[in-house]
Amino acid sequence: MNGITILSAAAALPARRMTNDDMAAIVDTSDEWISTRTGIRQRYFCAGEETVWQLAARAARRALDEAGIDPARLAACVVATMSPAYATPSTACLVQRELGLEESILCFDLNAACSGFVFALETVRGLVTDEKPYALVIGAEALSHITDFSDRSTCVLFGDGAGAVVVAKSGAPFACVHGARGNSEALVCPAFGSEKQYLGMDGRAVFRFAVDILPRCIGGVLDKSGLAMEDIDYFVCHQANRRILDHVVKSMKADPAKFYMNLARYGNTSAASIPLALADMHTEGLLRPGMRLVCAGFGGGFTWGGVLVCWREKGEHLCD
Repeated sequence: MNGITILSAAAALPARRMTNDDMAAIVDTSDEWISTRTGIRQRYFCAGEETVWQLAARAARRALDEAGIDPARLAACVVATMSPAYATPSTACLVQRELGLEESILCFDLNAACSGFVFALETVRGLVTDEKPYALVIGAEALSHITDFSDRSTCVLFGDGAGAVVVAKSGAPFACVHGARGNSEALVCPAFGSEKQYLGMDGRAVFRFAVDILPRCIGGVLDKSGLAMEDIDYFVCHQANRRILDHVVKSMKADPAKFYMNLARYGNTSAASIPLALADMHTEGLLRPGMRLVCAGFGGGFTWGGVLVCWREKGEHLCD
């Protein structure tokens, strides 16, 4: 089975940084209330005329520059988002225009909520070819645009941002699991044109789902790949709530040092959270060529997915 490797990762954040104390100025909450329940300390919101597609384009440009590939050999540009600026044109098409990419490139958005980035990785695996062996995968969200800032149970959780990776077709180890379970009560956002287009969430139901499905995702990826926990260098999970991730680590008897967390800085950025984590890990010097990563996400739908990928920089495609 053909695999993909990640060649680069980059991030873009909005201008407006909102600490927990800033949130307490607009809703009945506090830094202690938020941080003890979620692990979140701050997040970023789009300000003024900032848009999700602008964030996506900035992150994509940085990822392409770092990868050092010929953009003409991109097979696809896929943007995972649940908060696009427009129903059409797609965020991906706006990124294509902004970056001046070839018109022959496949450009489309993908909405699987917080699982979107994992779904997008599996999608582009089927799109890369020998002639066009690269793809641009972006997770980008402007959740502040669909957040009810009078609802403290949700507004303190979410943030805006974008993360982008360049992937390459390769013979590297690859495995993916994914699934869906229709549930419109636990996590929902009405469609365009609805009177109140805000995110609504049953936090307890989402927590129960997350702590059950994440270990199953990770275990499924390991079973498919024939690898064990100790064979994986890092587990990069959707950054929703520190309590969820701590519960998963404990239930799997895993090494917590292998579970990267950066949600304190960004909050829950949905489809952007995993690529933002990869970008931060790269910036912090944690990623080395040939490392095996398991990325796992869960989100509204319900949806879930896990993927084994390898990290390789500067156009070197195969894992050791």
